[in-house]
Amino acid sequence: MRCLRAKTLEKILETLAKKYKVSPRRQDPFKVLITTIISHRTKDEITFKVAERLFQRASTPQEMLKLTEEEISRLIYPAGFYREKAKRIKRVCEILVEKFGGKVPRDEKLLLSLPGVGIKTVDVVLALGFGVPRVAVDTHCFVIAKRWGLASEKASVSEVRERLNSLVPEKLRLLANLLLVEFGKDICKTRKPECWRCWIKDYCPYYRSKKR
Repeated sequence: MRCLRAKTLEKILETLAKKYKVSPRRQDPFKVLITTIISHRTKDEITFKVAERLFQRASTPQEMLKLTEEEISRLIYPAGFYREKAKRIKRVCEILVEKFGGKVPRDEKLLLSLPGVGIKTVDVVLALGFGVPRVAVDTHCFVIAKRWGLASEKASVSEVRERLNSLVPEKLRLLANLLLVEFGKDICKTRKPECWRCWIKDYCPYYRSKKR
């Protein structure tokens, strides 16, 4: 399956930007970090609902440490693995207060040193919390990148991440994840893409391969 050219990829992202009208708004790095921890194996609508409920009680690491693990668990229920996430949130907040003065560090290695924090979470925090131009790879980005031939079918998340960040122009990197998430929910769905109503299908290597 052929790969999209860089210019074509840029054109598609610009087209998606006109369609979905999303923008990469800078957010509180701490809230981005905790929300991303909650989001693992949890639907977006549940993640945002329970995260907002949690932040109404505690919106800083210091305030979070005043809550017990049981209280955090109740506040983030029914997020998947909510008890484990409550422990992780508590421990992350302890480290933020003890080592970083209650601030989320703007450093990839330091973020990766936090318990349960992987490169996807780091990318989201740096992009949305600090405005660092990089593409965070979630399920939608991972699947769509492969359908567009930007990475092989056997490529790992880290390989897809590297390809996207090398091919997407810097000016569009903060926007790319938001656009691919919206496109994935709307048209290019993970289990079965609705190619028949896709307005960019003529550019898509996956669609062209299915027509043969």
